[in-house]
Amino acid sequence: MNILVTGTAGFIGFHLANKLLDLGHTLVGLDNFNDYYTVQLKRDRHAILEKRVGYTGVEADLCDHERLTALFLQNKFDRVCHLAAQAGVRYSLTHPFVYQKANLEGYLSILEACRHAKVPRLVYASSSSVYGGNTKLPFSESDPVDHPVSLYAATKKANELMAHTYTHLYGLQTVGLRFFTVYGPWGRPDMAMWLFTEAMMQGKSIPVFNNGRMQRDFTFVEDIIQGIVGSLFSDKLDPYEVFNIGNHRSENLLDMIGILGQALGVTPKMEFLPLQPGDVPATYADITQIQTKCGYQPTTPISVGIPKFVEWYKAYKTG
Repeated sequence: MNILVTGTAGFIGFHLANKLLDLGHTLVGLDNFNDYYTVQLKRDRHAILEKRVGYTGVEADLCDHERLTALFLQNKFDRVCHLAAQAGVRYSLTHPFVYQKANLEGYLSILEACRHAKVPRLVYASSSSVYGGNTKLPFSESDPVDHPVSLYAATKKANELMAHTYTHLYGLQTVGLRFFTVYGPWGRPDMAMWLFTEAMMQGKSIPVFNNGRMQRDFTFVEDIIQGIVGSLFSDKLDPYEVFNIGNHRSENLLDMIGILGQALGVTPKMEFLPLQPGDVPATYADITQIQTKCGYQPTTPISVGIPKFVEWYKAYKTG
């Protein structure tokens, strides 16, 4: 198929692009290379993709409606996977308008382009953050998601509502994926796995919020990619779908830190702090829906995935 993936210089987009190329698809990858985190990491990811047969990279902003429309006219896309977004819960507390621009206006541009080009299926990134302060575990797609605790979460919930509207009005098939704490090689420097690794290697203490009483459904990126691929090509989907995509295991943050320290060969120094605004104490994905409809089956525990990240991190930093 001919596929558009937005955010291919990003963490998940880079891995997805590689996988789709491995499967023999033709790919257009769009990214604006913003400076939310080090642009060099994005350039390094993208340089790998640009060497691959079947890949065309486009540097553009989603809010450039004319450029996006032209891209859809030039390419008859069989699928669109929209992963580009402004990420990060805490950053949304201090930079709200960045989220409005990227996650609402940019997302609307994609919906409009898919609608007019009659794209058969749009798969897009939502987030486990839509569950807000929900305390019932595991999180199920049927749970209420009306109480987001960050602007980032609110924009992701808005994306799901906008998708529903376009499915209802225009028949655009949409599949939203609520990602649960993705980690692995080529990961994001703003996330705990990278931040903790960097601090530990420098002998610094790491901030442990909610005094260590945090649980996360850490999901290895290769498992995530398997689920995205399933959602792109499964023939069992309804016109409008929203799926949890996680590891179906809620791990204690202190256990993650312990495994990370062991992989690095250091004893972690921890600074215990209260829960931060916008954070939630626990996440845990019920993945029954995506298992049933897309054949999704995560296989990587953190005892396996964290050492793989550490191995990549050390090689990247010395490379």
